Amino acid sequence: MSNATVQPSRPAPSRRPDSAPVKAGRGTRGRRKEAAPQFRGVVSPHTLKTPRGRVIYWIVLVTVVLGFTAAFVFPLYWMVTGALRSPEELAQMPPGFFPESLDFAVYAEAWDQLNLGQFLGNTLLYAGGALLFTLAVDVTAAYALSKLRPVLGNLVLGLMLATLMIPPMVILLPAYLTVKDLPILGWDLLNTPWAIWLPAAANGFYIFLLKRFFDSIPRELLEAAQIDGASASRILWSIVLPVSRPIIGVVSILSVVTVWKDFVWPLLVLPDSENMSISVGIASLSAQMPQNVLIAALVIASLPAIIVFFVFQRSIMAGLTAGSLKG
Repeated sequence: MSNATVQPSRPAPSRRPDSAPVKAGRGTRGRRKEAAPQFRGVVSPHTLKTPRGRVIYWIVLVTVVLGFTAAFVFPLYWMVTGALRSPEELAQMPPGFFPESLDFAVYAEAWDQLNLGQFLGNTLLYAGGALLFTLAVDVTAAYALSKLRPVLGNLVLGLMLATLMIPPMVILLPAYLTVKDLPILGWDLLNTPWAIWLPAAANGFYIFLLKRFFDSIPRELLEAAQIDGASASRILWSIVLPVSRPIIGVVSILSVVTVWKDFVWPLLVLPDSENMSISVGIASLSAQMPQNVLIAALVIASLPAIIVFFVFQRSIMAGLTAGSLKG
């Protein structure tokens, strides 16, 4: 026998999983490069993190916010403080930024001399009636276009929206002639609340808002009510209206404010002094009143609309955006 000893075989060294051989033709150049982040803003986030970038950012932000705030708030401030100034102080050049004295008795004088109580009552009557007619006509029209799907419904909706492209002054004369001599019936609606209520009843913008919200209501909910034997009017009253309170609130607020601040149409259709709205009544008596009394009357006339906006501003924004997204 040979003296040579057989050496035990050594196990092959194990390779780590991460040491796999690189395929031919694939080196570091073949690796996919990570896409660098792209910034589409005017200033990159890296620049904003620097002290100089933060200072410039806050200066620009504060300047823009204060500028826009002053542009919208200053006329309101000047109206409120202008009523507290004397006629001589209002005519002063250059005018002072703050009134020299505060005389709140001018508001009581404006209330008595301009008969604002009667004008406010007339405007409240016109706005309330317009609200009821607007809800009755626009809600039913939007419900029919959204859920009942009548023949040529899209064409009807398109014609309604096309009316929004027509300037109001263009249809002012035809609307006045219609109110002066109502077709078929031949009634003269001048100096009556119907001259305000009927034109305000049909509004293409309100119908569009309501329809968009009604489209977001699940159709399965309405089909379940139909299976139970509910009619279309019962579904509208018991199901659609309760879940549509946000958008109905928005339409109500917009319709009331629109009638409250309207001037040209009430001036044409309500020439009688006893039936004038608040805006027309103040304008008709403005030449006989001191300037500070006139400004005080404008403040009183503006208060209801301003209060409504500040109280319901969240509801307005929520209702305008409701129904814009589905799912």
